[in-house]
Amino acid sequence: MTTYKLTCDISDRDAARSLAGALQELVVQAPHALTLFEQPGANGAAPTWRIEAYYDDAPDTAALAEELGAIVAAPVPALDVAPVEELNWVAMSQAALPPVAAGRFTVHGSHDAGRVARGPNAILIDAGEAFGTAHHATTYGCLSAIDQLTRRRQFRNVMDLGCGSGVLAIATARMLPHARIFASDLDAQSIVVARQNMQLNGVAGRIAALVADGLNDPQLRRAGQFDLFIANILAGPLVALARDIRPAVAPGGMLVLSGLLVPQAPEVIAAYVASDFRLIAHRRILGWSTLTLQRR
Repeated sequence: MTTYKLTCDISDRDAARSLAGALQELVVQAPHALTLFEQPGANGAAPTWRIEAYYDDAPDTAALAEELGAIVAAPVPALDVAPVEELNWVAMSQAALPPVAAGRFTVHGSHDAGRVARGPNAILIDAGEAFGTAHHATTYGCLSAIDQLTRRRQFRNVMDLGCGSGVLAIATARMLPHARIFASDLDAQSIVVARQNMQLNGVAGRIAALVADGLNDPQLRRAGQFDLFIANILAGPLVALARDIRPAVAPGGMLVLSGLLVPQAPEVIAAYVASDFRLIAHRRILGWSTLTLQRR
């Protein structure tokens, strides 16, 4: 089977990371593997950043450029697509991702296991079939928020809605050894991956991982109110879920929201302020927002 490689070069690192995140998570036709790496400039020129994304079906570059232009703030560079020989692109994508430090956490792939010190702050997550390696600004922002919140308070009942790879639930389990933690995703394969990651990181027995659409699950309804609630999804679903999330968070409980672009933040904030939350912090990272709120 033919694989197609999309290539583009960008001079600005932050713009390259934002575009790579949008390509991987927010467009209709997502690649099955993606790499982002720095290329030295020729003859003393400044370095550039190259994105390579791999597809089973050749993407329509004009439609893709238009879709990306509606998501990212920076101009979309030229997108080139060409067929390539069949290789293990997922393995190549994993090897291109370096460890990421977010607060006290270091998220790394198995290819870096020998270079990262073991301990409660090291989290092993390989890039694969579920979102969440900390290379995306939204996951990074949530990890930073979790780090700050757990420095100041011991939470007892935690929810990670739209858990993807499970990295955020794993991080809370590491920082909150006595907490009861739930992690859900509407994608069944994500829960398979999350459970594998929880096992690899030694916290599988402490996290209830389940397939659920929002909060519509008997086990979640029986869990009572959460004092820490995390939702790293997208702006539209966050706005739609505001009224459902309010009664699921205990008075005084903390709420971490991400998956939204900075221009989308005012609408999300307004929805939650109207649902009896107050904004505590707004992190802006590479064009993406992470919100920390508290229920009144």
